[in-house]
Amino acid sequence: MSTERNRRRTVLPNGLIVLTERMDYLRSVAMGVWIKSGSRCETPEVNGISHFVEHMLFKGTRSRSAQRIAREMDSIGGNLDAFTSKETICFNVKSLADHVPIALDILTDMVMNPTFALPDIERERGVILEEIKIDEDNPDVLVHELFTQSFWKGHPLGKPILGTTETVARLGQQHLFDYHNNRFHGGNMVFSAAGNLDHDHFTALVAEKFSALNGGNTLNELAAPEPSARIILRNKKALEQVQICLGVPAPSITDENRYATLILNTVLGGGMSSRLFQTIREERGLAYSVYSDLSPYRDTGNLCVFAGTSTGKALQVVDLILAEFRNLKQTPIAAEELTRAKDQVKGNILLGLESSNARMANLARQEMYFHQFFSAEEIIARVDEVDAAQVQTMAQRLFDPERIAVTLLGRLDGVKLNRTKLEC
Repeated sequence: MSTERNRRRTVLPNGLIVLTERMDYLRSVAMGVWIKSGSRCETPEVNGISHFVEHMLFKGTRSRSAQRIAREMDSIGGNLDAFTSKETICFNVKSLADHVPIALDILTDMVMNPTFALPDIERERGVILEEIKIDEDNPDVLVHELFTQSFWKGHPLGKPILGTTETVARLGQQHLFDYHNNRFHGGNMVFSAAGNLDHDHFTALVAEKFSALNGGNTLNELAAPEPSARIILRNKKALEQVQICLGVPAPSITDENRYATLILNTVLGGGMSSRLFQTIREERGLAYSVYSDLSPYRDTGNLCVFAGTSTGKALQVVDLILAEFRNLKQTPIAAEELTRAKDQVKGNILLGLESSNARMANLARQEMYFHQFFSAEEIIARVDEVDAAQVQTMAQRLFDPERIAVTLLGRLDGVKLNRTKLEC
C-alpha cells in the first residue's frame, strides 16, 4: 500500500512559507502558524516571554475580545490550541472544511493583531505564576527541569520554558510588543495545513490574511551550548521517592546518526520491552516509572534516563542504568532485539501520521529543521538500514562516564554519588 502524500509548498512575497497536505477522505482541516522562536531565543532577563506571548494572543485582538474568540470557535465546533517549546511557538486550529474561512480568520487575527491590554497582562501573569507552581509541585517535572538547567548551564536552552517567578513578574507590555514585532514576521514563520483543502485556494486565503505581515530580518541566534556533566543532589524531604535523571549529550535533530540513536534509545528505555523497563521494573520491582527519552534540537541534544524509586534503592537503580550502558557498549544487540526495536519505531512513525493535526505538524517541523520533506517510506528505509554495529558505536560514543550528568531529587538521607560511581 502506498502512503504517498499530496503535499504542496508556496513561499509568499513576505517570506511566509505555506505548506499543505491534501487529505480528501477527511471532512476537516488542521492548520497551524509556527514561529521559529522559543525559550532558547530569550535573554535571561525576559526568560518565559515566548510562553507569555503565546498566552496573551488568546486574550483579544483589535477587533475581537477573548470571549468573542472563544464563542466564534465554539460556534463552528472548532478546536483552538497553542504551545511553546524550546525552539518554536505554534498556534493551531482544527475545523470542518466548510468552516475554514472563519477558523483561518480567527487564527490569523490572533497572530497578527494582539492588543496586549494591561489588565489582561496582569491577569495572565497570575495564571502563569500558578502554572509555574504546578511544575514545582510535580517532582518528575521538577527533576527534569533541574537536570536541564544543570545540563545546559548558562545557556537559554537550559532555562525553563515558563520562565521563573522573578522573570515573569517583571515582564511588561513593551516587552511583549517588542517580542511580537521582532519574532512574528514572514521570514520567521511557517503556515502549515492538512485535510480536505485545495492548495491554491487555501494559499490565496492565507496570502490575503497575512498581506500586512512584513518580511523581517534574519535573526542571529546563540550557538549550541556546551553540555555540563554535573552531579546534582537536591534534598526535598516532603517527597516519598527519589527522582533520578541521568543523561548524556546526544545528536541534533538533523544529525546523520539520528536513526541509530533512535534505535539505541528504543532498546534502552523506549517501551515496556526495553531493557531498563524489564530489568528495573519487571525483574527487580524497584520502580513504577522508568524510561529513556531523546531531546533533539537543531544543533545539539541529549538522551536522558528517568526513574523514581525509594531512597534506599536509588543508588542500586543508578548502578542498573549504568550496567545497561555498559552492556550496550560491550555487546552488539541480538538480531531479534534489533528487529523488534525497528518495528516499534516504524509503528510509532506510521501511527503518528494518522491524524491531520500530526501531519500538519510534521510538514512544519520538516520545513523548519530540514528545509525539505522526507516521506514515511524514506524514513522507514533509513530505520531499516541501521545495523547492530551502528547502535553499538553510538552507545560507545554517547555513554562516556566523563560526560554523564545526574540529578537526584527527594529525601536523600545520606545518599552520596560521585564521578567514580559512574563508570560504565
